Amino acid sequence: MCGVHDANGTPIGHHHGPIFRPRAKATSRRVFLGEFGRNTLALAVLTPLVAACGGDGDGDGDAGSNTDSGSGAGSGGAGGATTTTDAEPGETSTTDGGQDGAAPGAAEELQWGRANLGFVSAYVLARGNSAAVVDTGSAGSADAIGETLQTMGLTYDDVDHVILTHKHDDHIGALTEVLARAGAAAVYAGEADLRGIGTSATGEDGIVGLVGGEDVFGFEIVATPGHTVGHMSVIDHDAGLLVAGDAIFTADGGVVEGPEQFFDNVPQSRQTIKALADLSFNTLLVGHGDPIEQGADTAVADLAASLP
Repeated sequence: MCGVHDANGTPIGHHHGPIFRPRAKATSRRVFLGEFGRNTLALAVLTPLVAACGGDGDGDGDAGSNTDSGSGAGSGGAGGATTTTDAEPGETSTTDGGQDGAAPGAAEELQWGRANLGFVSAYVLARGNSAAVVDTGSAGSADAIGETLQTMGLTYDDVDHVILTHKHDDHIGALTEVLARAGAAAVYAGEADLRGIGTSATGEDGIVGLVGGEDVFGFEIVATPGHTVGHMSVIDHDAGLLVAGDAIFTADGGVVEGPEQFFDNVPQSRQTIKALADLSFNTLLVGHGDPIEQGADTAVADLAASLP
């Protein structure tokens, strides 16, 4: 139990969802954006979290099949078949990675898990016995993240990296708690957001500043300013998976802009969305809203095309 359950085991305030395997898409060009904006308040949005899954729409009858247990055969790229289960907890996904010349660790199968905290999500990205936690949620979320790790067959001892997409308290609030359990983990955040993290969490000393373009655990760090000046996203090109933090929100099965009042620089945020639309990824994980399990880059491109 993650400590947020009633007497009969029913989760209160969060859940972890079903299991998925996203399909991969091809690598596209990197995004490097400037850093602009100013500090602002964090956004907490309560959204219904209904899991959805499926194939990549390529017409392959085996790939992307949905079952209550087991898995089907994937085909093409680095992707695998889709598997769903209604078991509580644990929304996880695995997909084969490993193109020639990939960064160390990238050749292992990628598995992701979501800690659904009700109004915000944190994510676990794992290869083998090593994991990265992307965002830590609000204060008190460490148990939920630990339960997600357990669902994936891992513990906090396996967490080698903690990547913070930005400085807002609903994304860094449990950092101290997480590091108390994963003391060996390296911590990363946007260089321009470090001061805000220093006043809100453990202090900026020891946190690796990011500017975009770095490789962390086989992922490319992408500078995605606008929501905050130092906002960063994480992409696995081999697996076709983007963790976008609050650079993009989702609602009703699609992608949307977040409420303008919670963004440091709305024009910069829109430029970020347009830059992300040039990337290739099938799965999109966001801080606020449900993951998109297929065709995520098309959805982001459609949003970008609608922006002024």
